[in-house]
Amino acid sequence: MQSTGPARVAVLDRKSMHAYANPTRFLAIARPLTPWLTGLGLLLILIGCVAGLTMVPGDYKQGETARILYVHVPAAWLGMGGWTSLAIAGLVQLVWRHPLSGIAARAVAVPGMMFTALCLITGSIWGKPTWGTWWEWDGRMTSMLVLLFLYAGFIALTAGEDAQRGGGSLSRGAAIYAVVGAVNIPIINRSVVWWNSLHQGPSITLGGSSIDGALLWPLGLTLLGFSLLFGAIVLMRMRAIIAENRVAARMRRLADEEG
Repeated sequence: MQSTGPARVAVLDRKSMHAYANPTRFLAIARPLTPWLTGLGLLLILIGCVAGLTMVPGDYKQGETARILYVHVPAAWLGMGGWTSLAIAGLVQLVWRHPLSGIAARAVAVPGMMFTALCLITGSIWGKPTWGTWWEWDGRMTSMLVLLFLYAGFIALTAGEDAQRGGGSLSRGAAIYAVVGAVNIPIINRSVVWWNSLHQGPSITLGGSSIDGALLWPLGLTLLGFSLLFGAIVLMRMRAIIAENRVAARMRRLADEEG
């Protein structure tokens, strides 16, 4: 009896999802896309940073110090966005065992950790002249530090795993770790609302922005530029992991043939 209705649609959707997850098809898209993302991302970052440093006025309260927001805000955004992507990849690994989900999670972890560290560093540089201290154990800074440790834990957890298991899939423990760690993302986002702290409140929300428009437009350029660069880095890392997996598989076949 032929399957019909929602069940048949679900089967087709799953087959389509796995078809697009084929490493060969993925590489056919990722190879030409990577240089475009890299070039456009770097161009937007350059334009945004030059505009932010030379074309817009200083903040009326913080003066020239506030110009670091053109790097700090994108770094914070990508630190949180990176773990969100990692958690989604972990969930897909647990539920559908998507062939590329584990590779994507591994590829996101290192740049996500780097941008989280950049957020903390630039935040401290910003905080010293603004608050008079390099560090304060408030909700936003502490939860971002926890995110950095979560990234480090994930990288350490997956470092000892065989990159060939399931075509690069995560272990169940690593996937669960990624999903559970996502609990920290809304804590970071709402920390300045839930707790009184030195850190300023939310500057950009769905309802608008408290940042003056004259200062805001270069931020849009750097935010988009860093996001494109992040995507390019992830694609390059995924391509490298796939290449390593193929080399390792070829070496095992040669060893089996010689044995």
